[in-house]
Amino acid sequence: MGAVPRLPALTRAQASLIRQLFRDKEARSREGAFVLEGTKSCLDLIHRHPRSILSLIVSPRLLCDEAEADRKVRTKLSVRQFVCSDANFEKLTDVERPQGMLAVVRQPRWDEEQVFKQSRVLGIYGDRLQDPANVGAIIRTAAALNLSGVWLSADSADHFNPKVIRATAGTILSLPVFRTRDFRAFTSYGCEIYSAVLVSPDIVPIRSIQTIPRRLMIAVGNEGVGLDPDIVKASRVRFVVPLAEGVESLNVAATAAISAFYFSGLRLDSQVESEMPQCSG
Repeated sequence: MGAVPRLPALTRAQASLIRQLFRDKEARSREGAFVLEGTKSCLDLIHRHPRSILSLIVSPRLLCDEAEADRKVRTKLSVRQFVCSDANFEKLTDVERPQGMLAVVRQPRWDEEQVFKQSRVLGIYGDRLQDPANVGAIIRTAAALNLSGVWLSADSADHFNPKVIRATAGTILSLPVFRTRDFRAFTSYGCEIYSAVLVSPDIVPIRSIQTIPRRLMIAVGNEGVGLDPDIVKASRVRFVVPLAEGVESLNVAATAAISAFYFSGLRLDSQVESEMPQCSG
């Protein structure tokens, strides 16, 4: 067991700000920061995105039990580090058994126009998604499949919410995520919308789609009520993932994952209009 490094103690004001970042979307927006909790997550962050870290907070218990390799990684980090008593550390987070390490992280900023200037765009649009775990899972899936990004309606769960951050498994810093007030902006960038729906006129099974446009947004909807009817109406293709008899629907994150995986493997076709099923309206 190594000696405990002498780090400055976390002040009450700093602890109060961290609690605000955990619990308050407005505070996260004001500070341009969010909190990442957990030893493995923080060490991965140090390896992959050290410049995004604003500060690191550790507990005495972690310092005493820390592996030498992890200690070397952490001590080489050129950001301010603080120690917080074990009892007070537990009050910082909403995790039942905190691991004793958390990072305050700078929110990434992405240029939406630059994303849409890419020769190919394949993204996911989430409409009114309320469950942070679903939002996080969708972001993680999009990053894993190398999609262009994720777009969320303004009334979806905050993508810097701690529950979302945990569900993204560290991918929040590697994938562009945007909030949009009007899905119609997609068409101004030449993006077609394909909507995942359960019931709709001219609905097609996902496997019947054999080609996709070069610029495509996959729209998935609210966990309970689905997509806004205006989005469905504006979609050139409305598709469904066929389910076994007796199964009414899929979790929205599962729908997004299946759809993104399937579409990402399809051939691009500039003449897709003549080959794809058409939707009226």
